[in-house]
Amino acid sequence: MAVTARLYGPALTSLAAGSINFTGSTVKAMLCTSAYTPNQDTHQFKSSVTGEVSGTGYTAGGVTLASKTVAYDTASNTLTLDAADLSWPSSTITARYLVFYVSTGTDATSPLIAYVDFGADVTTTNGTFTYTLPATGLVQLTAA
Repeated sequence: MAVTARLYGPALTSLAAGSINFTGSTVKAMLCTSAYTPNQDTHQFKSSVTGEVSGTGYTAGGVTLASKTVAYDTASNTLTLDAADLSWPSSTITARYLVFYVSTGTDATSPLIAYVDFGADVTTTNGTFTYTLPATGLVQLTAA
């Protein structure tokens, strides 16, 4: 199964409104089960996300992204949001989706950024659940 990443459409509105400050805010990544059905067009806040995983080695709300960067490439006219790879060590969990969001402390005001569909359930049993961000980063926007 192919792993795919998608930007939530309303994230563009949140960016324009200043609700998403990628490098200046607490950005988190949470894992969800196959019970969650992402809606790229309508899901705008963390309160729309259901089916967060639970299990050993996983803390509700997910992990905070480290080493966040924003870079613009003039050759390709692309803006890349990137961060360090993610891991949940010594975990026993099963996840289908990874959801990135800005944490405001309140689900109804925490804007969603993007999600990753692993294509199938991914399970760890007392191991490290790892997501390596691709060379294109968490998200890449093109000015064309």
